[in-house]
Amino acid sequence: MKALYIASTGMAAQERNVEIISNNIANMRTTGYKRQRAEFQDLLYQSYRRAGSQTSDQGTQVPVGIEIGSGVKTAATPRIMSQGTVTPTEKDLDVAIRGEGFFAVQLPDGRTGYTRDGSFERDSSGQLVNIDGYEVQPGITIPDNSNNVSISADGIVQAYVGTDTAPTQLGQIQLYRFVNKGGLESIGDNNFVETAASGTAQAGVPNADGMGDVMQGYLESANVNPVTEIADLIAAQRAYEMNARVITGADEMLSSISQMR
Repeated sequence: MKALYIASTGMAAQERNVEIISNNIANMRTTGYKRQRAEFQDLLYQSYRRAGSQTSDQGTQVPVGIEIGSGVKTAATPRIMSQGTVTPTEKDLDVAIRGEGFFAVQLPDGRTGYTRDGSFERDSSGQLVNIDGYEVQPGITIPDNSNNVSISADGIVQAYVGTDTAPTQLGQIQLYRFVNKGGLESIGDNNFVETAASGTAQAGVPNADGMGDVMQGYLESANVNPVTEIADLIAAQRAYEMNARVITGADEMLSSISQMR
């Protein structure tokens, strides 16, 4: 009975949906996390009577055909790249992006990672790095004897070095954007890498060329809405239960046929 298979695809799809929702909820407190959603497509149809087929020698046609679907599949799990809430941290090297763009870090395998997580630190050589020790691109070194580090809205990093009475410009944070940022590949640790779908990274400075600005002493929170996620979870559970009920009903029908025999 095809209903058993069709309903099983519905259960599998809703199981995947719950997995995605649970990942969103688990990352509610992850800096710069972008929520995902599941998108579904119906499977192939078996046609028993095609619409438009002739029913007589006079050319009369069937206005509506008979098609039976094969179920559902998960088509995509796009990320919603909307702005998360910017919250203060009172930490000098925390930087949030307000608007378009990603920070870039040098990954250990030589690739460039892109992230919205601006939790930056200084390593033993004074290099600006993320919390995993990956160097922020382009490289910015903050001398050991510097103080009052400031990062302007357009990404210029300044500090008073030694006994200087005027600040020294140490570098500038750059941002990177993509034609299709939804096409970026997630690799964990709050990092993305570019793909053929995302296009090549376009570098720019904050507050210019459509890039967002940066805010020192702030971090971007995840854009997960708890109420929306719980509502989606309840809907997924109900859909799963209904598909399970179809399987139960189909099993009862098969049982009735067996008893008749």
